[in-house]
Amino acid sequence: MADLKEKSRSGVGARVKAFGALPAKEQANRVGNLLLNNAMYIIIVLAIIIIAIIKPQFLSVSSIINIVSLTAAKLPIALGIGGCIVLTGTDISAGRTVGLTACIAASLSLTANKLYPNLGVMPIPVVLLAVILVGACVGFVNGFSVAKFKLHPFIVTLSTQLIVYGTILLYLKQGTNNGQTLSGFAESYRGFVTDELFRIQNVPVPRYVLYAIILTVLMWIIWNKTTFGKNMFAVGSNEEAANVSGVNVTRTIITVFVLAGVMYGLTGFIDAARIASANANTGLNYECDAIAACVIGGVSFVGGIGKISGIVVGVLLLQIIFVGLNFLSVDQNLLYIVKGLIILVACAIDMRKYLVRK
Repeated sequence: MADLKEKSRSGVGARVKAFGALPAKEQANRVGNLLLNNAMYIIIVLAIIIIAIIKPQFLSVSSIINIVSLTAAKLPIALGIGGCIVLTGTDISAGRTVGLTACIAASLSLTANKLYPNLGVMPIPVVLLAVILVGACVGFVNGFSVAKFKLHPFIVTLSTQLIVYGTILLYLKQGTNNGQTLSGFAESYRGFVTDELFRIQNVPVPRYVLYAIILTVLMWIIWNKTTFGKNMFAVGSNEEAANVSGVNVTRTIITVFVLAGVMYGLTGFIDAARIASANANTGLNYECDAIAACVIGGVSFVGGIGKISGIVVGVLLLQIIFVGLNFLSVDQNLLYIVKGLIILVACAIDMRKYLVRK
């Protein structure tokens, strides 16, 4: 009888111990999941710390302003492509659209115009309108093809990428330019984009930082405070359910891609003035940086998930890494490998989050 009681006590004790150990195991799992889900942020922060230790000037005022300026220049394209990813798609024509609109902005702002010798320097509003319209047209073709023909965004934007690139090559052949780089812009155009906004410790901050902030605020309002934004996330989460709920899916998809095209056009407008030139390679692979930034910032390829603040953080972190690698004198060709790895790891983490939720 005594043995039976002892066994009973030991059995109860074992169960109590097991019960007590369960929360600890769950806590360990939660910590593990937290670390894994935020692995990209952790890796990037560690990389920043290491770079700052090796090269202390990385954290200087001039370096920080350079990072902020680069972030502002690349932010509009990421804001545009983020909407396409929310719809479970993508847009690999983004970089070439930036290149086309940069060449158009440049050609309308040349002091000595080889493309159109009889065309003077166009006013800034005309140049802005031109790049917005061209970007919107490319976005409309993408959105219409995806929405009406039910084609995959990758196939559609791959096609438009080639079409836009061919258009750039033909455009630069106009007049006597013979495909050469466009440069020598009017000061009114360059000044509008790159003039000093203010100074921090005698280091100038360019105007396009302000433009990027304005575009970010506008996109935040569109995503979070409008019916269109709600519809976009509804379509991205479940297109069939959104359609049954009365959402105009076709119009929503087309609008997302048109809005993305407008963002690409504005990126091209800024980029040509910032670099002070435009050619057939302008905008090359910009979509890779934008996609990587969006995924790092939490915009999910699963659809229906994403925040403007996350995109901003993603672009900022990506530029910090690239500038840091330049400080370490890393081979420029290695940056392509780094970008590819970042996209791969970020997408893998994103898919893991989806599988865990499922």
